[in-house]
This record gives sequence, structure tokens and C-alpha cells, in this order.
Amino acid sequence: MKEIKIESILYLFDNIEETSKDVQDLMKRAEEARQKAYAPYSKFMVGAALLLDNGEVINGSNQENASYPSGLCAERTAIYYAGAQFPNAKILKMAIIAGSKIHPTVKPIPPCGACRQAIAEYEVKQEQPIEIYFMGATGKVAKSNSLANLLPLVFDKSVL
Repeated sequence: MKEIKIESILYLFDNIEETSKDVQDLMKRAEEARQKAYAPYSKFMVGAALLLDNGEVINGSNQENASYPSGLCAERTAIYYAGAQFPNAKILKMAIIAGSKIHPTVKPIPPCGACRQAIAEYEVKQEQPIEIYFMGATGKVAKSNSLANLLPLVFDKSVL
């Protein structure tokens, strides 16, 4: 038997102001998207903003449904829209802000598992990492240089 060690490297900023101006702008767009979330059941609102290599910024918010599996997360809403509208553009950066209407959300909230898999698909497709910034409604901002830090054993087309 051989032991394999897997490590993830994330960077933590104390607040949005510690990030670069372009990341602050992207986070602002994610917050604007979050305010448009449709989350009457969970009361958990998420906004995402993507910066594409063509300069476009794509927003997405979570959209719930009484039939829970039928809803869609903010990250996938944005990434699928980007893929449909700009199929040849690469995603450079993704910003995510998530927060509850019920209680304070102050720690960084990463993408859920399904969103990680969707982001992985686009990272593999474009053969280039996507910088991912994520936070709660307030507080610290986490940065990952690649989805591989959040989903190190990715399931992708190479296994099919």
C-alpha cells in the first residue's frame, strides 16, 4: 500500500478591500446578482460573477423551486449562461457571495459539490485554471487559484 497526500492551497483576505480592484468589482457584481436570487424556501441567497477573457462579466443567482432538485445554484446559472452565450471564451475569475436571510453568514462559503463539478468541466475544457473568490455575506474572502484546490480528485472526460 502507498499513501497519497493531497493538499489544497487557499488564500484568505480579511475583507474585500484587501483584494485587487478587479476582484472588488467582480465581488460587487456577485453581490448585485445575490440580491436577485430567488430563495423563498432556504432563505439562502447566492450570487456569482464570472470574468471572461473577452471582457464580459456574467452574473448568476440561485433560483429555487418547490421541487428542490429542480432549482439551480448561482455558480451553475452563471457558468452555463457563459457557455451558451460565449462558447469560445475562457473564464478567468469567478466571484461568489453567499448569505442567509435568517442568520449572519460571515465565513467564506465555497461552491457546493455539484457546482464544483460544473466548474471543473469548464476548467478542463478551457485547459486553464479559473481563479475562484468566495465569501459569506460579510467578512473574509477566500481565494483558490484553481478549482483543483476545491475538488482535487476531479471526475472529467479523461475517465470516460
